[in-house]
Amino acid sequence: MERRQRGVGKLVRKRDALLAKAAKLDAQIAELAGQSTPARAGRTRGGGRSVAARTRKANEGGLSAALHKVLNGKTMGVTEAAKAVVAAGYKTGADNFRTIVNACLLKHKNLFRKVSRGRYTAA
Repeated sequence: MERRQRGVGKLVRKRDALLAKAAKLDAQIAELAGQSTPARAGRTRGGGRSVAARTRKANEGGLSAALHKVLNGKTMGVTEAAKAVVAAGYKTGADNFRTIVNACLLKHKNLFRKVSRGRYTAA
C-alpha cells in the first residue's frame, strides 16, 4: 500500500507536465488558426480529462437559405449541392454534411422541389 502511495506523486508530476505540454500545443493551434487565445483552454471535466472547446460556425441565413440560393435555377444532386454550398461560403464542421443537406432538402418542401431521384431544385 505504501509503495503505491509513493507512486502517486510521480504520476501527478507526470500528468502536470503533460497538461503543460498540451497547453503549449493549444496555444500554437490557436495562433495558427488566427485566434488570439485558445477558447476555454485547460478546462477539465470531473475526472481530470481535458475538454476541447467547441465553437459553432457562424453563417448568416442558415443552411436552407444557402441551399435555396445555390439551387435557384439549377438542378443538383445532394452531394453536388453540399459541395456548392460550401464553395459559396457556408461554414460547417460536420463530418456528415451531405446527410444534413439531404435532411434539409427533404424537410423544407416549400423551398425545394424533387425533380427526380436524388435531384433537387429551388421551388
